[in-house]
Amino acid sequence: MSEFPPCPKCQSEYVYPSGDLLTCPECFHEWNPKDAPSETAQEGSLKVLDANGTELQNGDSVIVIKNLPVKGAPKPIKAGTKVKNIRINAGGDHNIDCKIEGFGSMGLKSEFVRKA
Repeated sequence: MSEFPPCPKCQSEYVYPSGDLLTCPECFHEWNPKDAPSETAQEGSLKVLDANGTELQNGDSVIVIKNLPVKGAPKPIKAGTKVKNIRINAGGDHNIDCKIEGFGSMGLKSEFVRKA
């Protein structure tokens, strides 16, 4: 059994030290063991709100509230389009990943949708 804590990303127990950091050989995640508790606390505090201030979660359905132009597409996403099974994305400017029929996979900003 390892004397080091398991990897916070993939829970692997095969962690080894690399300088001041700990490294996971399975997912190649590196972290400082002193910062590990605050890192997991930040992940749980991610909240994405829609245009009305309602919290969104993975798997929710949302409705687009205004026409959204799409680069490279001849027509915009119309207001009133229902998007099912969204995924919350922590990184980047667009915090919702989804698939829209007729457009495919794309990212949306939460300020342009409301919970269905």
